[in-house]
Amino acid sequence: MAERSDVPPVLEGCALTKTYRMGEVDVHALRGVDIALREGEFMVLLGASGSGKSTLVNLLGGLDSPTSGEILHRGRPLPLSSDAELTRYRRESVGFVFQFYNLMPSLTARENVALVTDIAREPMSPEEALELVGLAPRLDHFPSQLSGGEQQRVSIARAVAKRPEILLCDEPTGALDFRTGILVLEVLERVNRELGTTTAIITHNAPIAAMADRVVTLADGRIASEETNSSRADPGSIRW
Repeated sequence: MAERSDVPPVLEGCALTKTYRMGEVDVHALRGVDIALREGEFMVLLGASGSGKSTLVNLLGGLDSPTSGEILHRGRPLPLSSDAELTRYRRESVGFVFQFYNLMPSLTARENVALVTDIAREPMSPEEALELVGLAPRLDHFPSQLSGGEQQRVSIARAVAKRPEILLCDEPTGALDFRTGILVLEVLERVNRELGTTTAIITHNAPIAAMADRVVTLADGRIASEETNSSRADPGSIRW
């Protein structure tokens, strides 16, 4: 999907700053960032370690609050001072995929996904979500019986099973080898394409940007560049 000004933002960050106090020093993780995620797009957020990528996604996902600035969800400010409202936003509107899988080792793939579907409003079944990520034959396997890539796909199934509007992925291929990483990217691309889920992927691997609708690069807590791809590359063609 090429970016169009008439496609409404699902999520916006306006003049976002984030400052941490480290002993006697103030660390400025974000320095006035303006960003918008548009309906159904696939965005890649690039930047070196320490550029502010993860901080930005944590703010957009309601996992942390900005020092200053505003976050708008479908044009309405997120109630950053209300823990109950933020919990509802994270539960109903946002799915998260992290570098590490955070699966419960004592639960099967099906049961790990059911942790989310049991509290969602109109979820997929765990079986449907696991089929979407190509794990229908592994429903009743425990994490220790799955490869790293399969565990990551379970975590993606868990994230999308509640049918979130927005999927935020922080280095989802960071702990995987190249071939397995491509499989995970193919799953994320399929979720975006088939479900229309607005998707943002944090990565330091620049070649992954080729599969995005839009590429935003951060440096030193600021947006350094923003580019729109005229077409999206197939994940299988990516080499990094």
